[in-house]
Amino acid sequence: MAAPVTRQPPDLIHLLTQAERLLGRRLAVILNAEGYSLDTWRVITLLSDGTGHHMTEVAEHAFLPPGTLTKLMDQLVDDGLVYRRVDDIDRRRIRAYLTPRGRRLHRQLSRQVESGVTRLLTASGEQDLLKDLLTRLVDSLAHPSVARSEPAAVDGRI
Repeated sequence: MAAPVTRQPPDLIHLLTQAERLLGRRLAVILNAEGYSLDTWRVITLLSDGTGHHMTEVAEHAFLPPGTLTKLMDQLVDDGLVYRRVDDIDRRRIRAYLTPRGRRLHRQLSRQVESGVTRLLTASGEQDLLKDLLTRLVDSLAHPSVARSEPAAVDGRI
């Protein structure tokens, strides 16, 4: 007779990867229905703050290599969603901004995305806790020296 298989609890990295991929697929369904990609969503979400962002920052936020971002940005410019301007302080750099049409698109897609994500997360009722924990995780990974000096638990949990 075969020995019973004991299930190991899933590790954090696997859970985070699985959650990101599953959520990405759900968002892709919403965005693809409107003719846009998850990469486009990431770019217009960053640019929606209206401050203008350098291409390096946009590439990092959208998780895209520079060449891929350039092609996407060219398409967004052609579609009238984004415009680029030379940076006032460093004339060698370019800043990207949403056009009025891009801002309208962001508002429209935001409502749909927020509705889809809210439905997923409100079932557990812990959306704020999840956001807080993920923010702290990202901060601690991005700035390891700062994270070591902060307490590790939220509401008694890690």
